[in-house]
Amino acid sequence: MNARLTVVSNVPVADRPPAQSFQERVAAWAERSLILEIETWPKPGLVSHVDAGSHTDMDADTFKRSALALRPYFAALVDAGMHNASMTTLRKIGLRAEHAMLSATGGVNTHRGAIFGVGLLCAAAGLREAGLVYADEALGTVVKRRWGREILAGPRLPDSHGEMAGARYGAGGARQEAAQGFPSVYEVGLPALHDAQHIAPGEHEAARVQACFSLIAAVEDTNLLHRGGAEGLRFAQQAARDFLDRGGVGDPAWQVRAERIHRAFVGRRLSPGGAADLLAMSVFAMELERRPSHHSTAEMA
Repeated sequence: MNARLTVVSNVPVADRPPAQSFQERVAAWAERSLILEIETWPKPGLVSHVDAGSHTDMDADTFKRSALALRPYFAALVDAGMHNASMTTLRKIGLRAEHAMLSATGGVNTHRGAIFGVGLLCAAAGLREAGLVYADEALGTVVKRRWGREILAGPRLPDSHGEMAGARYGAGGARQEAAQGFPSVYEVGLPALHDAQHIAPGEHEAARVQACFSLIAAVEDTNLLHRGGAEGLRFAQQAARDFLDRGGVGDPAWQVRAERIHRAFVGRRLSPGGAADLLAMSVFAMELERRPSHHSTAEMA
């Protein structure tokens, strides 16, 4: 029996792990995008691998447990997209993902926004892989065209911080962002990641810091509105703009300045959670948009 085994690169076929499906490859990258968001520092007020920022109920390990628990649900969302599922079906998967997150974190909401945002991009990747939209169509555009109306018409969570802040201050929040095709990802996050490659070549963490500050400066983050009101949002956006105006990560002293801003956010208990979700989505989209669908996550990492 062994004599008839086909051998490629000196590794018997029987000993090699099975090839990952498209759903599994995309889900693996979705999980990795959440981990890369956590492995970014300094991010003003946010949890990272260095500290817990403005939070007392979560740390990097909490987020990593959550990201691992969400991976199968991201795969399910890709598969749902491949079958042209309705927003109702995607919501059901998202709710199961949220229960898994809360179980993994002991009841702490680490990734509700990412389940929604990254999850929709996963579904869009599935729709595109199935040939149901143009092969070169941006994932955000796919979300807007296929599910935009359903997103706006769907049930609301009146007790969520985003919904409460949006109702009080008139901010659009994650729902509006998704229905419009994630303009903050495609017009702010992705360009910042690309530009940072020229400002600080090879410095991947620095590129993510640049994107994070760019998103804080541009987005009406309902998490900031919830924690600090309109004044807190203005402070956060101005601090981020000042950082960028002074060269961002292109300034030799960028880490010192970014950490100083981080400490100022912590002192005010500000946490731009919306920007963190958009950063993870930007990292996710950067890989899925620039590579053919048949590439593995090992090639994308």
